Amino acid sequence: QVQLVESGGGLVQAGGSLRLSCAASGIIFSRITSGWYRQAPGKQRELVAQLTSGGPANYGTTNYADSVKGRFTISTDNAKNTMYLQMNSLEPDDTAVYYCGVLYGVPYWGKGTLVTVSS
Repeated sequence: QVQLVESGGGLVQAGGSLRLSCAASGIIFSRITSGWYRQAPGKQRELVAQLTSGGPANYGTTNYADSVKGRFTISTDNAKNTMYLQMNSLEPDDTAVYYCGVLYGVPYWGKGTLVTVSS
C-alpha cells in the first residue's frame, strides 16, 4: 500500500524559506517518477517540480514550473526514502496546499501541507 505524508508547511513572510518533506511507504522514490504539486484557492492543482526516474543510470532528471525556477529545488534522500522541496525567496503567489505525488501504475497523492506566504 502506497502512503505519502507531507510535512513542513507553515506561515512565512515573503522572501523567506521553507523545506517540505514527503515520507513514503510502499514505493521507492529512486525507482519512480515523483513530484510536488500545489493547489491555490480557486485554482487547479499544478505541477511545481518533478523528479523523473530513468533507471539507475538516469535517475534525477528534474523539471520545474517556470514560476519557481531558480527558487525551488526538488531532491530525495534515498536512505530515508523521503522527497524534499526546498523553497526559497517565497512570494505571496506561492501560497497553496502542496502535495506530494507519485506515478506508480496510477497516481498517488499525500493529503497535503499548507504553505502561506504573507506580504
